[in-house]
Amino acid sequence: MPRCRLSARTRRQASEQPDSQTELRAGAAVRFGVNQPDSGKPSSPRSPTGSGAPPFTGLTPDTVLDALDCVGLRGDGRLIQLNSYENRVFQVFLEDGRVVVAKFYRPGRWSDQQILEEHGFAADLVANECPVVAPWLMQLQPDASLEGRLCGDSATTSDGSTLVELSTRGGPYRFAVVERRAGRAPELESGANLQWIGRLLGRIHMVGARRPFVERASLSVGLMGSASRDWLEQSGMVPPDAWPGWLSAVDRVLDLAQQAFERAAPLTTLRLHGDCHAGNILWTDAGPHFVDLDDCMTGPAIQDLWMLLSGDATVARGEMNAMLSGYEQFMDFDDRELALIEPLRSLRMVHHSAWLARRWDDPAFKAGFPWFEQSTYWAQRTIELREQAELMARSRSG
Repeated sequence: MPRCRLSARTRRQASEQPDSQTELRAGAAVRFGVNQPDSGKPSSPRSPTGSGAPPFTGLTPDTVLDALDCVGLRGDGRLIQLNSYENRVFQVFLEDGRVVVAKFYRPGRWSDQQILEEHGFAADLVANECPVVAPWLMQLQPDASLEGRLCGDSATTSDGSTLVELSTRGGPYRFAVVERRAGRAPELESGANLQWIGRLLGRIHMVGARRPFVERASLSVGLMGSASRDWLEQSGMVPPDAWPGWLSAVDRVLDLAQQAFERAAPLTTLRLHGDCHAGNILWTDAGPHFVDLDDCMTGPAIQDLWMLLSGDATVARGEMNAMLSGYEQFMDFDDRELALIEPLRSLRMVHHSAWLARRWDDPAFKAGFPWFEQSTYWAQRTIELREQAELMARSRSG
């Protein structure tokens, strides 16, 4: 029997005591990642084996441990599945006492080049002392039992790669490994905390503005809104009785969002975190640090600010002022971008519905969002989109 598989399984069995942490816990955090629009007719998520099985079907605990074994990271048998719908993320305890986080990327979502550009952005931030977690360089071990490759061209992989693809019984899986960095949820009610987050975002954007992304997506009404609407139309997943009202509301908000972007032009764009909500910030006594650059993209600075706002307009205005007081210590901010908050919120709502539909063949989504196929879900989304249209129309006339 191959060394990696035998050693991983043996260690896992040895650690399975009644109070062990080896039990994998299902992910439960909602993510709203930005996917590039699919081309052609909507289809079910592809299995890495091409068998039509849902993604990650073959990603067993043994496979996770085997993958880390094959890059020289020997687990002691304990692993915990962390919250993530889009990818599969595991906290793994190593024999040498370290604890790492291994992220297995959803097959077919990003190209190697797009993922490596994400990793490069993280490395740029770390090099400039921004508190983010960058993936480790990995090398395949000479005695690795699983066939694999270092992702990237030969000129960039001579010292290893931050992205490795291994061929497993369940198909090929690409993964990255980072240091575990613990923390707690941020207290966004505190103006001092918001100012601190603003300073950190200013530093991140200062680095992000130094050079552009080449492979990553660029935020636009077309990417977030029109492509999502068109995909849902072709998929037939919106119930027929809900479709006319939902489509009318979507078309209205997309038209108003496009007008808002045109009024704010020309916009300065830069490399962004892209999915900057409170769930992607961890707080320690040393302050905040950001995790999960999986949705990093090119776009205006406001995209990394608006999702941290809460409450009514008055409260949100005070929160934004607190963040900008920190942000502008490092980066200028164009106040015209404030008019994009409601358009961006509307685009995210449309995109989120399409994201659920694109992933519906993944059992984790059916378990986590059982109401998605019900007409009441689409009726509620229609009401919310109409409210967003009213907000944007009033803002335009005001």
